[in-house]
Amino acid sequence: MISFSVSENFTVSAKPHVSVQRGHTAILPCWLTFSESAEDMEVRWDHWNDDYDPPVLLYQAGAFDFSSQKASYAGRVSLGLKEETSGGLKAGDVSLKLEKATIEDAGKYTCFVSSSDDYDSATISLSVTETGHQPLLSAVMKDHNKVNMSCQSDGWHPKPELSWSDGKTALTPADVMFSKNSAGFYSVHSWVLVSSPSEVSCSVGLFNEEPKEARMRLENPPPLQGFTFKFLLLMLLVLLVAFGALYFLYFRKKGKYVFSYCVFVQQHGSQRLYQKHPSIMVSSGRHYWEVCLANAKFHLIKKSWWIGVTDKHKIPHDERFPPTTKNGFWFLSSCPNQEDTVQFSTEPETFIYVQSKPKTVGVYLDFDNRELSFYNVEEKCLIGSLAAKFTGELFPLFNPGKGDPESMTIFLDIFFCPR
Repeated sequence: MISFSVSENFTVSAKPHVSVQRGHTAILPCWLTFSESAEDMEVRWDHWNDDYDPPVLLYQAGAFDFSSQKASYAGRVSLGLKEETSGGLKAGDVSLKLEKATIEDAGKYTCFVSSSDDYDSATISLSVTETGHQPLLSAVMKDHNKVNMSCQSDGWHPKPELSWSDGKTALTPADVMFSKNSAGFYSVHSWVLVSSPSEVSCSVGLFNEEPKEARMRLENPPPLQGFTFKFLLLMLLVLLVAFGALYFLYFRKKGKYVFSYCVFVQQHGSQRLYQKHPSIMVSSGRHYWEVCLANAKFHLIKKSWWIGVTDKHKIPHDERFPPTTKNGFWFLSSCPNQEDTVQFSTEPETFIYVQSKPKTVGVYLDFDNRELSFYNVEEKCLIGSLAAKFTGELFPLFNPGKGDPESMTIFLDIFFCPR
């Protein structure tokens, strides 16, 4: 559809709507319908923010006049081509080229052309878009196997669309809230109550664009008490053979992978202290352990950590071998520079918003059903679950973080964090 108005001597036409991503270049097509030369005419582009705003671009008497140009457009606008084969001003093409588009550039523009005999104009609407961040999911377990799911995403323009799904049908959220920051970007936050177990996805995106999606598989939490006699006997045998809770420690040091086995891990300055033992290996069944990240005495919580499992008997020393689910590393970790967010080792990363930093992380490994779940023990809620194709043997995986002096303490069958 073309927008135009008609005068007695010539007609100005324009494309009614143009969309551009923030920071990119936009062409606002405007032209004289009968390809009449505009070299000797006056061409004026205005942005409809205010009736008395100075022009965005002014061409008159065969030259550009920047003396009265609106300051925010200085150095960013010129006459462009509506298409590569256009003949420019000689062919009546008076399109506006706008570089480094900003959110403030959005709105209606007027393309005004006048000659000594007549004048005409047309209007174009410009939308400036910004794709926001990957949605962050969090889950809080409620009564009767109900889970309150939360989805949040920031950095959008204009207002994005948000939708929930359980893989089969669309879910109706309890609420969808929008907020706008000082830079003009929108945040969206929504909640929905779902049943557990289920798989829930949240999608956020702009109209006519591919949305960003986050998924979470929900399972009922494992029992933390009342273990069977066989399970207790198995744990006792493991403790006797392995001399206590024996775990695999994995961390980076100076850009290379280093590994060891540990029960208690702490870092003093640049030196890590740990106790070496043979590793624990898992190849079937269900297993639960907890990792304490809090120092109750000083009210401190570790800022850097990894917790999960790996199928690697030996950690590769190749920096080109990233520790991701694709390469046999399934873990939950702290998120750099975002204290209210944790992340999975997926490709790309899956980010999860948490209402409070976990002091103790419960790890539930269901080897036979190929699932690894993480819980906030103090809040008694699920953080998130990973579905994976485990093959062969698995080893518990821990990383105390680089540059974080706080300790992490690991418990196999003790369900509290010591004071």
